[in-house]
Amino acid sequence: MKPIRVGLLGLGVVGGGTLAILERNREEIARRAGREIIVTRAAVRPVDLERARNRVAGRVELCTDPAEVVNAPDVDIVAELMGGIEPARTLVLQAIAQGKHVVTANKALLATQGNEIFSTAHDKGVMVGFEAAVAGGIPIIKALREGLTANRIEWIAGIINGTSNFILTSMRDKGESFESALKQAQALGYAEADPTFDIEGIDAAHKLTLMAAIAFGIPMQFDRAYTEGISRLTAQDIRYAQEFGYRIKLLGMTRRTAQGIELRVHPTLIPEKRLIANVDGVMNAVLVKGDAVGATLYYGAGAGAEPTGSAVVADLVDITRMATADPGHRVPHLAFQPDQMHDDRVLPVSEIETSYYLRMRALDRPGVLAEITRILADLGISIEAMLQREPEAGEDRVDVIMLTHRTVEKYIDQAIARIESLDSLSGSVVRIRLESLEAR
Repeated sequence: MKPIRVGLLGLGVVGGGTLAILERNREEIARRAGREIIVTRAAVRPVDLERARNRVAGRVELCTDPAEVVNAPDVDIVAELMGGIEPARTLVLQAIAQGKHVVTANKALLATQGNEIFSTAHDKGVMVGFEAAVAGGIPIIKALREGLTANRIEWIAGIINGTSNFILTSMRDKGESFESALKQAQALGYAEADPTFDIEGIDAAHKLTLMAAIAFGIPMQFDRAYTEGISRLTAQDIRYAQEFGYRIKLLGMTRRTAQGIELRVHPTLIPEKRLIANVDGVMNAVLVKGDAVGATLYYGAGAGAEPTGSAVVADLVDITRMATADPGHRVPHLAFQPDQMHDDRVLPVSEIETSYYLRMRALDRPGVLAEITRILADLGISIEAMLQREPEAGEDRVDVIMLTHRTVEKYIDQAIARIESLDSLSGSVVRIRLESLEAR
């Protein structure tokens, strides 16, 4: 049987890892796919052309114009591994228009343009594989789309950005400041020179948007995701959280509620006894709660050449197996049949319900705590635990830390505004959300 021919748009970290796996495991992959999968062409940046030539040693036709790969007659599947929105979007749509299947690792592209891409692919009868777009080598897309298809998914919680997780692990284990931990991450190559997408939660929100679409059968709605990063976290709050038995992680959380869908990324206190709270360094993990199966945890490398390349190759194998199948018998891109997608409301952050960690700097005098607890009680917010530090020598103010029971965010907003107006308080109230992530 004729081999399936792949064109790579990009031969960098992920493209190189994909090529290495296809060549090293060629026989094993062919046995699983039913036919050989070979890379015939690759597009690289002009500055990388000489290095790429040395890498492929004539085995792959190289060019600097990605459109040449898309338009080449000896390419059946286009693997878009460039990143960014444009020209990736144009090239993907161009490939689909020619009836070519597409594999992409581009979470930003799909989170913002996926509705158009999947709709166009459905109309054209071609497949778009995107396992590598979320959590690197962890097969979470296949798990959500196929393995858990019998379940009504209740919620997903994920540590899905290795850079932020590395920084928070360093802050906890070494007591480092955020700035110091970020510099270390950059020195080790875990963080970009401009780390904004990672540390401000944007990368995680892209991935969460894709998982929410598959879990709940909703369109991609990245613009409605609430995003808050880790740049304002302090080692002090990480230490206090530990005293209560919690760890702070940058968590992507999406939950189905009677009011709508929660879609949010932010620092979160998680009980340290939960497995996901013990995912450290650059590793990723996704916890999925289904009504039938309960909680399932998926853990592994969330980035890197071969972990991500592994996911790209898995998509190539899936497409190779299904290329001749009737489009109506293929697994839908977003798990649900296209005419069964629901445009459910995504809740603004003011309407989400969770628990909270509150830290404030208060005068050490009688009646101050009573004032604070009265404000919380007036808004129906109950306190689960509280810690008050002894004042340091010469200080008349102390740290007061409270953990609340679950409440709606708008009530916490109102409470914080009232607490900050008290004469007995100095500075702002630090607020970090808390999720128990119970399996039942």
